[in-house]
Amino acid sequence: MIRNPDILKTLGAQKKHQYIVGFVLESEDELENSKKKLKEKKLDFIILNSLKDAGAGFDKDTNKIILINDKGETLPHRIKK
Repeated sequence: MIRNPDILKTLGAQKKHQYIVGFVLESEDELENSKKKLKEKKLDFIILNSLKDAGAGFDKDTNKIILINDKGETLPHRIKK
């Protein structure tokens, strides 16, 4: 197996005037792991899906996300189909 390059991290390192947004699906230490990835990849925002939240996940009528900005501030959202 050959390890693929981290495309998001590469884009974050090369950005000039654009915003870079990442998506993460976490099941443990959700906020901490998401904030770590946000910083490591030099993202402007990261969108966290947690598998632990009731009503969260894919292929459901609702999905919950947490939007995290580059200052580590969070803004919860509920997405309805």
